[in-house]
Parts: sequence; structure tokens; C-alpha cells
Amino acid sequence: MYRPALLITRFLKPLSSHRAMSTRTIGFLGFGNMGSHMATNLMKNGYNLMLYDVSEANTARAKQLGATILSSPKEVSQNTDIVITMLPAGKHVYHAYLEKDGLFEGARKDSIFVDCTTCEPTVSRRMADEAAKVSAIYLDSPVSGGVGSARDARLTFMVGGPVNGLDKIRHLLNIMGKNVIHCGDVGMGEAAKICNNMMLGIAMIGTSEAMSLGIALGIDPKKLASVLNVSSGRSWCSDTYNPCPGVIESVPSSNDYKGGFATGLMKKDLALAQNISSELDLSTPLGASSLHIYRLLCKKGYEHKDFSYIFKFLQE
Repeated sequence: MYRPALLITRFLKPLSSHRAMSTRTIGFLGFGNMGSHMATNLMKNGYNLMLYDVSEANTARAKQLGATILSSPKEVSQNTDIVITMLPAGKHVYHAYLEKDGLFEGARKDSIFVDCTTCEPTVSRRMADEAAKVSAIYLDSPVSGGVGSARDARLTFMVGGPVNGLDKIRHLLNIMGKNVIHCGDVGMGEAAKICNNMMLGIAMIGTSEAMSLGIALGIDPKKLASVLNVSSGRSWCSDTYNPCPGVIESVPSSNDYKGGFATGLMKKDLALAQNISSELDLSTPLGASSLHIYRLLCKKGYEHKDFSYIFKFLQE
């Protein structure tokens, strides 16, 4: 059940009858590792946020930063024309949009919903169908880049849905990121994200294996990374998010693998890729192997560690 936030700082009467609400006011659901930075960047650029989150700690932080905390997703959509959601998984999208007091219950005519959750394309298509019933537009817009890119407004947005809807919210995506790519119809943003994250999971395992092998051979890890990053083995995992502690100071591996992108979420995304591959009768053996490895990490109790913890796991 998508339960109400425990902390409510003020009650606002629905403003749906007052269409002149400022375009500088945005609805936002999800103030977690990624959403908190995205929302903060909007506020830093002068936007007023009407926010809902199920976590008392998250809403307290959002309030301190200037967001108005509302009591339900419905109240958010009643009071805004544009709503951005950043949730953990598809089931949370269903709860936030479709359950009692959900976003679509309060949706205003011609409002736009931008969902940045990574989930099945079928979820996005269902949401788009439901949005049409209330004369609203739904865009799937998952992101790539990780927590650091969310903080620094360098995310890549992969957008699925009508171009006219994207044109109306592109300026907001440009505040939160550096790349906005229209991938096609509703669901195609999610398709692109699932492909990207399957490749990312595979690459992180490969980078971790290479770093482990080099260290075992006696190579200094920073020097090995320097070689990899100017050679054909270079990847985002080696030059931006290296899994070996101390190689890059600002990433989770140098902070006891705290924060970042949780191993449990990587497992979820790899499972999405494998489920879709099976439906399409498509062979993705490295994706399947990567899913198996990340499942082992989660069974060992590392689901809340950053997904680069695979480096440590390989040494156990």
C-alpha cells in the first residue's frame, strides 16, 4: 500500500479550479538518493516544489530545503500542472499513479506526468493509457549517470512519449541533466534504460575482475586504472565509477560502498532485461550471468551496498 507520508507540514486546498497556478511550481514524488538531487536542482533554479514521499526522513530533508510537503500523490497533482516522479520500481509507479489518492485521481486537464523510474515498458504504456483517460500526458523518462550526475545536474534523460509533451518540459530536464534524448513512443525510454543498465552491470563485473587481477599481479590500482582509461578497455566503470577503493575519491567504493546505486536495484534492472529477453526469445548470456552474480550479492546481504561492491565480493 502506498501509505501517506508521516510528516505533513501544511494542508493546501486543491487549486484545480484556479488554472493560473505559477508555471514555476512543480509536483515531485520521490526524494531518495536520486530524486533528492533532482528536486534540489529544480529548487536551486527558482522552482517551487510540492512534494510527496512515503519517508518521514525524506520529507523532513525536503522541507528544510524549501519544498512544500503534501499529504498524498493526489494532492500533488491537484495543485500542479507538471509532476515528476522518481520511484524505486514499477510496483511503486502503480501505487503512486493508480491507487486511491493516486496522481491520476487529482490530475488536471492537460497536465504532464514525467516518470523517471526504471521499470518495464509495459508499465509506462499502461500509465500513458490511464493518463489519456484524464486528458493528461505521460512520458517515461528514466535517467542514467548515477547519484553524482544527479547531484551535478549531468544526467541523461531517455524519453518516451509524444514530442509535444517533451517540448513542454524539456527546460526542466535540462536543469537536472545535460542530455535529453527522445527515444520514440511511450516505453522506448524504458527500453533504452534497460539496455543501458544491462550493459552497465556486465561492465562493472568486467572492470572489477580486471582490477582484481591486476592487483593480484602486483600492479598499483591507480596506475592500472590510468592504463585502462587510455586504452581499449576503458569504460564508465573504470574512469568515472571505479570499483576499487581509493582510485577515485568521490565515488561509493571510496566511501565503504555507501550511497550510489544499490546492488538490489541493479539486480532488479538485470532481471527486467532477462525477463524481456526471454519474452523475445533473445539470447543474452552475459546479462544472465551478471544477474546470477548480483543475486548472489543480495543473498549475502549486500543489497544496500553500491553495485560496485562486486569488486569486494570477488575477493571473498
